Amino acid sequence: MIIKGGINICGLTIGVISLESYFPKPDGHIKHPASFDFPVFYKTVQGATIDRLIRERDPELLKPFIAAAQELEREGVKAITGSCGFLALHQKEIADAVDIPVFMSSLIQVPLVSRMLKRDQKVGVVVANSDALSADHLRGVGIADEPMVVAGMQHQQQFAEVILRGETDDLDMALFEQELCTVVKGMLDDNPDVGAIVLECTDLSHFAPALQAKFGLPVFDLSSLTRMVAAAVDRQIA
Repeated sequence: MIIKGGINICGLTIGVISLESYFPKPDGHIKHPASFDFPVFYKTVQGATIDRLIRERDPELLKPFIAAAQELEREGVKAITGSCGFLALHQKEIADAVDIPVFMSSLIQVPLVSRMLKRDQKVGVVVANSDALSADHLRGVGIADEPMVVAGMQHQQQFAEVILRGETDDLDMALFEQELCTVVKGMLDDNPDVGAIVLECTDLSHFAPALQAKFGLPVFDLSSLTRMVAAAVDRQIA
């Protein structure tokens, strides 16, 4: 048997372009590798903070993001994602820079989820900062005229202090769940026609099971998407 070479590390499935952040990443987070039953490899872009990506939309980040993707490909990963859904802004450029599948944001699922629902239903999207979400982000992942509503976490005190502004690195997980449920409940109260939820922010993925149990809707996030892609690029079963 001949084993094909040409890569640095063998057996890697998913590579993650990681922003620089130091708050906790609980199970379900893309930066909590034990959440997955396949190998995950990380490349942190130093100085790439959430604030620079989301609020500032710093164009200088694109070059190191592309370099990180190319390095991950050389190391041997079979597909690449990122640690923040707002990397949707750079989906096309990063995908063009490598020869393996790239899915930089959970938002890439919105068109698929929309087509699973009735015509009179909407996709409910929860993002880190709805004020910063632009048409460019949506176009980057192929969202066009899908019926959807967007709710943001930016007005929740702990989320804003810890995750958006990085004022502290500690999280009260009970408070975090409460803040998220408040946002989701408000979105659903205002939009009873929402048929499924997509979580843009991977920091919310830990709570996906709790959200499904509480609100009775399908919940899609970056972790569920990553598992689907991993199953496609490294098929183990027919």
